Amino acid sequence: MATVVQYEQLGGPEVLEVAEVPDPTAPAGGVVVRVHAAGVNPIDGKLRSGGRPSGPFTGPRVPGGDAAGTIVEVGDGVDGWVVGDEVVVRGAKGAYATHLVADAAQLVRKPAEVTWEQAASIGIPVSTAHQALVSLGVADGETLLIHGGSGAVGRAAVQLARRAGATVVATASPANHERLRELGATPVAYGDGLLERLRAAAPQGYDRILDAVGTDEALETSFALVDDRSRIGTVVVGGRAAELGIQAWAGGNPVPLTAEQSALRDEAYALALDLIARGEFEVDIARTFPLAEAADAAHLVESGHPGGKVVLLP
Repeated sequence: MATVVQYEQLGGPEVLEVAEVPDPTAPAGGVVVRVHAAGVNPIDGKLRSGGRPSGPFTGPRVPGGDAAGTIVEVGDGVDGWVVGDEVVVRGAKGAYATHLVADAAQLVRKPAEVTWEQAASIGIPVSTAHQALVSLGVADGETLLIHGGSGAVGRAAVQLARRAGATVVATASPANHERLRELGATPVAYGDGLLERLRAAAPQGYDRILDAVGTDEALETSFALVDDRSRIGTVVVGGRAAELGIQAWAGGNPVPLTAEQSALRDEAYALALDLIARGEFEVDIARTFPLAEAADAAHLVESGHPGGKVVLLP
């Protein structure tokens, strides 16, 4: 029997329950992965609580979009993958589990130098950061402001933007400033006087802004700093993008990602895994939890201050 964490009604982390289900079997063109680590992301809680629409229930739902593990069964018609291969699953469905089914096209090979925790932490945050930065047009020599630099998306965006040659300023609470400096950003605290502090941090001005917070404060300061709103993008309040005249990628955006943007998200997996393996990209793991404590992991993520990635270890 496989173990899953599921929910049968919308609500807080308390609606999550551990259940035993029959072992899945590999379909044609797919595999079964024994999950060794699953990333816990804010979107998991938004879907579970109803904060992000997800359609009517047709049965229990198993959350989780980021997983890494070992292939334990290969279906008919699968080439290039064998039992025992260590993989990361792109766009996983039901990662809060000991076993999950994935299409062979979703698999990315995990380098031996990358830990399971790191491998399960890159999917949603790094693919979001990479796709947003490229779509926003961040380039060498520019100055980028990131609202919410201490979150998983923000930390990934800081590192990727620095690799692209940009100067990065990132807003965050003071407790996270030292870490942001280590990653290559100039940190600025939220709160009263933010606009003045941001101007002082980059007297040359800002070329582009990535919003990973979605607060009125973040949006208002962005509009004061950059006149051309096409140079401002959000990954959080996409539902307001058209009204505000800014770019948006997911985050409730009713406009789906383009094929090019989806391809950018897919390529981010191999890019990040290679950089991690070479010691050129860092993933901060705040805490790991056993699968049975998924509700506690969700509480920590939804507190808004986990201090890095939270990972389940089935």
